[in-house]
Amino acid sequence: LQWRYCCDFLILSDSAIIQGAFLQAEKLCIPSSLSSLPKADWSRVGRPILLALQEICGLDEPDSRPNLQALTWKKRIVCVVWLKLLSREAREDVEKAWRENPFFSLQNSLPEMNHAVLMELVKSTAAAPIFARFLLLLPRDRIAMELGRLTEHVRSDPGGEDDVRFFLEVWWELWKGREELKSETEETIEMMFANQFARLSSDSPHAAKRLKLDSAEMTASSPNTDILHVLFNALKDMTDLVASTNVCFQSLSISLDALYTSFLITQEVVLPVTEQLDVLCKMTNCRGEIETLNAELIRDAQKDLSASLSPSPFQPSTMKLSEALKIITCLVQFWKDKGLLVVSDPLTPCFSTVRLQRSIQRVLTALDEVPETATETNTLRDLLKSLDLPAAENTPDIQAQVTAVIIAHRMQDYQSFAELFAGQASWARSELWVHCLEENQAAFRQHRTLFSLSSTLMSLLHAENSDVSQCRKLMKIAADIFSALSLEDKNQTLAAMLGLSSRGFFRQPVPYAVTEGFQQELNMAFNCIIQGGGGASAAVSQGNLTTAVSLVARVAFQNPEAALKSCCHSAIFNKGAFSLMAKILQQLPGLKAQLGGKNEGEPKDDKVNAASGRSLLCKCLQDTVRSKSMSASEKQQLLKFLGLLMTPDVMTEEEKKKQSFLLPQEVVNTFVLPSLSFSLQLLHAALSVEATPSPHWVMNCSPFPLLFVLAQLYNQAYRCWEEPADGAVHLRSMDTKELLVSVLTTLGQLVGAEIEAAPSSWSRALFWLYNKIEALDWTVRFHLRPVWGEHFKNEVPSSLLEVCDLPEEDWSGLDLPEYGQGTGLLAWMECCSLSDSLRSTMLSCLSLDRHRPDHVSMFSKGLLVVLTQTLPWSSVSQWERLLGVLRELITSACLSVPFSLEYVDFLPLLDLRQFSCELRLSVLLLRVLQLLCGSSCSDWLSSDGWAHICRLYAHAMRDMMNCVKAKLPLHSSSLDQEVLFVLSQLFCHIQHIQVMMPGGQSEPLFLCSLEILSHYEAVMAAFPESCSHAESDNTRHFFSTITDNLSNQHMKAVLQQKIAQLVSSAA
Repeated sequence: LQWRYCCDFLILSDSAIIQGAFLQAEKLCIPSSLSSLPKADWSRVGRPILLALQEICGLDEPDSRPNLQALTWKKRIVCVVWLKLLSREAREDVEKAWRENPFFSLQNSLPEMNHAVLMELVKSTAAAPIFARFLLLLPRDRIAMELGRLTEHVRSDPGGEDDVRFFLEVWWELWKGREELKSETEETIEMMFANQFARLSSDSPHAAKRLKLDSAEMTASSPNTDILHVLFNALKDMTDLVASTNVCFQSLSISLDALYTSFLITQEVVLPVTEQLDVLCKMTNCRGEIETLNAELIRDAQKDLSASLSPSPFQPSTMKLSEALKIITCLVQFWKDKGLLVVSDPLTPCFSTVRLQRSIQRVLTALDEVPETATETNTLRDLLKSLDLPAAENTPDIQAQVTAVIIAHRMQDYQSFAELFAGQASWARSELWVHCLEENQAAFRQHRTLFSLSSTLMSLLHAENSDVSQCRKLMKIAADIFSALSLEDKNQTLAAMLGLSSRGFFRQPVPYAVTEGFQQELNMAFNCIIQGGGGASAAVSQGNLTTAVSLVARVAFQNPEAALKSCCHSAIFNKGAFSLMAKILQQLPGLKAQLGGKNEGEPKDDKVNAASGRSLLCKCLQDTVRSKSMSASEKQQLLKFLGLLMTPDVMTEEEKKKQSFLLPQEVVNTFVLPSLSFSLQLLHAALSVEATPSPHWVMNCSPFPLLFVLAQLYNQAYRCWEEPADGAVHLRSMDTKELLVSVLTTLGQLVGAEIEAAPSSWSRALFWLYNKIEALDWTVRFHLRPVWGEHFKNEVPSSLLEVCDLPEEDWSGLDLPEYGQGTGLLAWMECCSLSDSLRSTMLSCLSLDRHRPDHVSMFSKGLLVVLTQTLPWSSVSQWERLLGVLRELITSACLSVPFSLEYVDFLPLLDLRQFSCELRLSVLLLRVLQLLCGSSCSDWLSSDGWAHICRLYAHAMRDMMNCVKAKLPLHSSSLDQEVLFVLSQLFCHIQHIQVMMPGGQSEPLFLCSLEILSHYEAVMAAFPESCSHAESDNTRHFFSTITDNLSNQHMKAVLQQKIAQLVSSAA
């Protein structure tokens, strides 16, 4: 097969031309021969060979860019000549060669020659890349030997810059050619060369002796096998051959890159795509070929960049970093002294200048991180920094052109360039940008790239004087790209689009033609779905479903809200379509966005719990339901549609966890809870109407199930700031909780009266209700106390009985896991908040010896902790009861509150006994809020919870202010100074809490602070002698200092403006 393969492309006539050229060159050598040709004679002898190659390859100039035929023949000639030399070294058996060597016919027809012929042939035909590729196929020791021969040839007379360029080109091709060789798998000329070398190396002992370096003489530790050592020392020996700045820069950049990739990095350095583009544009632009920009030019630049950022394939075995630094330092110093490191034209940097800039930048950065203190390091660093190299500039046009070529030809990392290209709004108005998108859609089929493209398209659509036809064309291109994505990528893209806007490309007004075109596409898509299987038939083929999902996804990509509204309309008003619409949406979880925040209709983070917002689909359903009245069958379709969407469905075969498109709590929050409060108000109003004598009308309205449902709602609202259990109704309104308590109490009293009048008639229903209520929180039963009457005892946590002496005939304990040892005081305080009667019972039965200071101290500490636990979940009425409890405990000396007059350096001689309760209560609440705002408790509550705490605290402060004002006689100044002092203390406390409050939930505290200042000002005005000019000045300074700690600048400014008005009338 190898023979046949070779014969297919070895054209006899071309081979005869090559053979004739070599024979003619042999004659020109007489009386010598090609086997002993000196380097100096090649210019005379080699001309026939070069002319023959020019004829075969069709090249006008040796430096022209070769076509495929020329490249193939170059490879053949280099391969044949080199194998000719190797065969002679190995003393190949001719009888075996003609059978196993595919190049035998041409190779055997050529005269004997030496390595000078090979080297000059490679140099003259610009075949250094080919030579390097063949080198990379050889063993490492053989590469070192061949590079040694190359070095000797370059240094031999006559030597010049062309020889140095040839050497540098081979060197760099070795560095950048390794990646391409890794992907070669087919039987090529390179592979045949490698196979022939392997055959010659193993055929005979003579071959092995000559082609394989003797391991005893040339080991891996020998300098001769260290390729880096060979190359660096060869360049050092060629220093005097360099006579131009261009070759000097080329030598330095290659040697610095070799240093960097061999000693200073251990893995590939990955540049950001923007930096890659900048480098590629500079390397391309400085060659002056922008007008004729071609793929090969950019591909070569990419290879150069990759080679300079990847670890060298030839890691040093004997050479040290210091040795390499010393050689490069000597080179730089020598060429600098000769004046070769000065740029002749700084306005137009050449390729070698740009490349050297990059090499120096990389090496200097890496040397700063290397723990190397050698003199060579510092010397080289100083020399490189002293070089003055002009900077090359790029323009957006060049960047766009280069990026487009990379994308069009699928070059290295083209997908990253596609993402960059898609997101460049500054390029988007050019024909090049649109053409590249249209012709290379496959390159943009990643959801991140498409998201960047969508953002750019939005900026074009919403710009002034936008090109309507171009925008429509770009929208179609973007939609076509989206349609070609996998379902997973489509969902990721839809989720990202919803992050921009729920209305996609139409979040702002767009030209009418664009809107009209999209509306036509939307209508056509849903008409096709309905007519193709979205009717009454429940059975939908997989093919039809896949098509329907693609159609809906395509229009949803352009405008999610419009697509979902059409889904909702079809599901409700097209008979039987709800099933197909549900199946379509379950395939598109990317549309499950939560709405909330400042602008209605704008999505927020998907991670937000569904209970705190509503989905875009719920909003669309609401809009659809409100826009048109529904028949009974349409209402049934809505219910079935919602039921299917709430049913967990497996999205993929690999995904084990089942998910639903709509969470049940979303549906409840959207469609049930908004009308729940109104329903409770109606029920409360109906129950408040005076009824006719027994039996009450409510007994005909299923009162016991109604009581149970209300009790369940209250149970779920009891801890309203906590996240609910799965499927639970979430009530975040304390007003609703208050209303529930009122309705429960009123309904319980009415039902209880009827039970008391006829107990035997209702006993079964009563026990049913009691058994149901047992599953709820224990506090719920106390709201139904009128219903139980004398039938059941009061059941409380057993721990309560340890702190409260309650009669056993009326009270019994419950073993509740959440109420363990030490929680009796918590249960006691919860009972105090439930009703006025329970509060009185709890206070009268409290087990506390007020004459024992240790008991009072322990009780006071426990109460502080319990109050911290109870405050956030209390409604306003419950909080008022607890404030009353605290006042009674303080006045009865059961509660010890160590009072420290904070923020006061000097205490006037005042009688504060009348205000002791208010002062102590304010300090107690300050301690409670300090605990709540501390690091151990600050994450307990949501923002709504903190706002509620602020309202409760402000309510308590207003209550204290009213008490203080009530104690001030109308026409007597006996307590005016005391009142001012107490108000100042209250102001200090509330400011301290306002600073601590997390989440900025401090508006109620701010308003309360303003009220305190108004009261302070009113007392000063009513009693001019209460405060001197100096005292009022000190007070203003004192209050201003406290408010300086506020983070809200607006609140701070308003308070300080109010403080400035506190001027004593006595002044």
